[in-house]
Parts: sequence; C-alpha cells; structure tokens
Amino acid sequence: MSQPAISNHLRVLETAGLIFPKESRNGAAIDRTEVTNRDVFITRAFHAPRELVWRFWTEPGALASWFGPTGVSVPVDSVLIELVEGGRWELAMRNDETGELNPIRGKIVSFKPPEHFEIKMDADATGGTLHDILLRVELHDHGSRTRVTLHQGPFTADLRDLTAEGWYLSFHQLDIQLKAATK
Repeated sequence: MSQPAISNHLRVLETAGLIFPKESRNGAAIDRTEVTNRDVFITRAFHAPRELVWRFWTEPGALASWFGPTGVSVPVDSVLIELVEGGRWELAMRNDETGELNPIRGKIVSFKPPEHFEIKMDADATGGTLHDILLRVELHDHGSRTRVTLHQGPFTADLRDLTAEGWYLSFHQLDIQLKAATK
C-alpha cells in the first residue's frame, strides 16, 4: 500500500471515529505528528478483552499462532519473550514455501501489562536487514473489545509498505485466533 493510500485510509478511519489523532502512551499524549512517512501506524479493534489480547502478544505459543502474513509461520520454539525491561523478544518467521527463516531480535525498552510495550528490534527481512526499529504497541480497554494502536519505524518506503501489509495480514490472523479463544 502506498503512503498516500495509507494516509487516505487513516483519514477515512479518523473521520468515521474509528481512530483518533492522539493516543495515550505511558500516561502522555502521543501526537500523530511524530508519525512520519517512514513509519507504520495502525489502530485496530478486536472483539476480545484486553488481558486476552495481551497474552497473544506476550505468550510464545499464542504469539506464534498469529504472527506473520499469509505464507509465513513462526515456529513456537523460535519465540523467546523475557517480559522485563531489557529482556529479549525474539522469533523467527519461516517462509512456508521455501523454509527460509527471517529472525527478529528485540530488546524490551518498556512495558506495563496489559497496557503497552515498546521493543527496539533488528530483523533479517526478505526486503533487507533492519536495525534499530522501534515497535510500540498500546492496548486500550473497551470492555469486551480492545483497541490496539501500533506504531513502528523508521523504515525505507518499500520496507514500510511491506511491513504495513504484513501487520494487516497478521491482525487478520490474530482476529481469528482471538475469536476461537473467546468461544
């Protein structure tokens, strides 16, 4: 998806009241102006309580069940999550067709269960090697629903678009897994 298309999509979602120009993080407001054209910014609602969504981000088996776009899987034994500041957050994305592994290695910068976490990461991606990418994820409690706000970057334009597409596909899988877990 091109940056103009993403920007237009964000404007439509904002107009519909599905996303908001400011989000809270660590008790402070994040101004969307800090989101640049080198970043991925996604807000998505899930029909599951926040504590369950948190577990799907922080428990290895649950994370492996949804993480990655179509055609990619995450071996559970590749997932390592040390949920402490300075702890590791690692996994390997495996191309289901070729078997090629693309590792992601991160360090947890901050977290507050079940509200938010930040990870500074490096990755060997299909489109190139990434260094010092910051992933911020916030989980907003709306009772039986959770609004997830994701901000990640900086990227080159090509890698930003591939990453955004990967998150949209991954979130579709997360939605399926959460629905199964709440039945």
